[in-house]
Amino acid sequence: MNERDTARTQRDGETSRTNQNQPALFVASQWKLVWWKFREHKLALISTVLTLLMYLMAIFAEPLAPYRTDTTQSEFTYGPPMRVHIFDDGRLVRPYVYGLTQEIEPEALRRVFALDLEYKIPLGLFVHGEPYEFWGLWETDIHLFGPLDSAEIVRLIGADALGRDLLSRIIYGARISLSIGLVGVGISFILGTLLGGISGYYGGAVDDVIQRVIEFLRSLPTIPLWMGLAAAIPHNWPSLRIYFSITVLLSLIGWTGLARVVRGRFLALRREDFVVCARLDGAKELRVIFRHMVPSFTSHMIASITLSIPGMIMSETALSFLGLGLQPPLVSWGVLLQGAQNIRAVATAPWLLTPAIFVILTVLALNFMGDGLRDAADPYGR
Repeated sequence: MNERDTARTQRDGETSRTNQNQPALFVASQWKLVWWKFREHKLALISTVLTLLMYLMAIFAEPLAPYRTDTTQSEFTYGPPMRVHIFDDGRLVRPYVYGLTQEIEPEALRRVFALDLEYKIPLGLFVHGEPYEFWGLWETDIHLFGPLDSAEIVRLIGADALGRDLLSRIIYGARISLSIGLVGVGISFILGTLLGGISGYYGGAVDDVIQRVIEFLRSLPTIPLWMGLAAAIPHNWPSLRIYFSITVLLSLIGWTGLARVVRGRFLALRREDFVVCARLDGAKELRVIFRHMVPSFTSHMIASITLSIPGMIMSETALSFLGLGLQPPLVSWGVLLQGAQNIRAVATAPWLLTPAIFVILTVLALNFMGDGLRDAADPYGR
């Protein structure tokens, strides 16, 4: 058999397999079609796994973080990252880090750190450390990783101006930064679906009023509006109340995009045959909306929501970075980046910019996942 016959045989085999899969394609449910299309988007799958890992890190912040967010060590101010070693004299050994010694530069009179090659701090998994309460349910002192001797201090990616472990603060900061995106988008989803659905379903004067409100909100400059709303929050409020206030403020601005999407879909669907038949059959308006219209574009809404979460995270980060959002003792990625506002501090301790890396990775992962969901929302599209 020559190469041409071999190629023809392969094409015939692929065509045969495609024809065999056609019946399954036609009878599959909408969600199964979406999943088949979504798993073809490899970058979206990788981003989904990364997003899940980020949220798992936020959920299990207490056992993952080696230290609490308020654990300080004054003699380790702006301490550099401590690199993990797994080889010693060419042999694979238990992971360890070298200790640090401090010196004073005679010319600049500043404190510098140097590795103490004679002092090794062994690391381990599921070690005892600082006690904590996991989600307020039970108290324990088991951490996923850390020094074997709980009295030792290890800063894997460096310390901040007060000698606090930056890695632990980033892990705890993920809880607020990621949850504010979910909660904010949840509120925006309710407002956008409700107002957009009313606007597209009823039309007329109701549609005109809602659309003028949306256009007014979208015409306002975002940063000055955030600054004005954030400045109206009393600074003497408890941290939890400030957190929810910032979330609500971001949601009041972020619902307009989803409302436009929902309105457009309702305008296109309200004259479809299945909607008209449901009305003629005597179905109530709420049943027509939630049983027939909303499920037909649920996948589109999920894609829009996924693409909205990065915007919420970036908004909180920007507000907190400018000092208008969350404030210490709350810990978020935006609050952590406040320490990178000082050029001198960044020049001395560039690892203070590490929270920005987590923000970038999370936003990119959510955007790629949203792109994959948006493509999969139309399973028959090519």
